[in-house]
Amino acid sequence: MSVQMVLLPVFIQIGLAFALLFAMATTRTRALTSGETKIGDIALREPNWPAQATKFGNCFANQFELPILFYVLIAIALPLRRADLFIVLMSWVFVVTRFAHASVFVTSNDVRPRSLAWFAGALVLAAMWLYFALRLLLLI
Repeated sequence: MSVQMVLLPVFIQIGLAFALLFAMATTRTRALTSGETKIGDIALREPNWPAQATKFGNCFANQFELPILFYVLIAIALPLRRADLFIVLMSWVFVVTRFAHASVFVTSNDVRPRSLAWFAGALVLAAMWLYFALRLLLLI
């Protein structure tokens, strides 16, 4: 697989994180400028943001949980030349689950579909790690 094919889903995932970062900043700025939230209410990281700003903030923070295992896998697999078609395809599936998860998170925040999207991503990522480990350890 080419480096570009391997890294494109990573770049898309990073793009999602930046989009959530900017949306979080926008919703928080609006809350502060409208007076809905006061600086003193959040100065020590108190959770006093309005619901929409909290959704974006929590969703952004979530991009530094499960996706870290994705980034590490690609960072190891790429230089070892173990990022094959399976890894690339599963990378795309993982990224799609992250978009689904984020979409639910920042809209309805319905825990059931959000959890299903998260769990699907976790299963895909676990399968990727298992596949990678077996290929590496068994020298396949």
